[in-house]
Amino acid sequence: MSKTLILLFHPDLGRSRANAALAGAALRLPEVEVIDLYSLYPDGEIDADQEVARLLSADRIVFQFPIQWYSTPPLLKAWQDAVLTRMFYMAYETEGRLMEGKPLLVVATAGNVPEAYAPTGANKFTMAELLRPLEATAHRCGLPWQPPHLTYRADKLDDLSLRRAGLQYMALLEEWRKASEPQEDPRRYLVEAWG
Repeated sequence: MSKTLILLFHPDLGRSRANAALAGAALRLPEVEVIDLYSLYPDGEIDADQEVARLLSADRIVFQFPIQWYSTPPLLKAWQDAVLTRMFYMAYETEGRLMEGKPLLVVATAGNVPEAYAPTGANKFTMAELLRPLEATAHRCGLPWQPPHLTYRADKLDDLSLRRAGLQYMALLEEWRKASEPQEDPRRYLVEAWG
């Protein structure tokens, strides 16, 4: 079984309901690791060696975060600057190249309703437009982009809705894992049987 690495960028996970519920649900799956980056780096000083090693040991990568002012939390941008700049500009042959091909999934929460994220909505832009910089980053780094998994009204969901969101997240992660696992060639068994 292969490993899914969830890099969680929530500035105050202790006060979060939606991101905490999603992370808790994901942790119930085998071969899923959730890293709370704000807890790990409260001063914003990122250990690039540790982060590179973490990325290289994963088979799939998730960026999970709340949308803040139409963007990602600041630590995610600082993490990109410290880790991805090193991997893809300073140590491409020994690090970046080894990362290419690992799929990237964005899991984001937003406080408003889906209709607010439309050209005619209160926020004017679609969530796809707001997440375009991350899609460009995935493209630049050779990380296959997955359709983002979005949870709206994150701060208004009741307990039942949060449980449902967690179960949907678990199902998505499990389906994604199965889809990205290398498929065995059934002819292998014939070769082994017939020598």
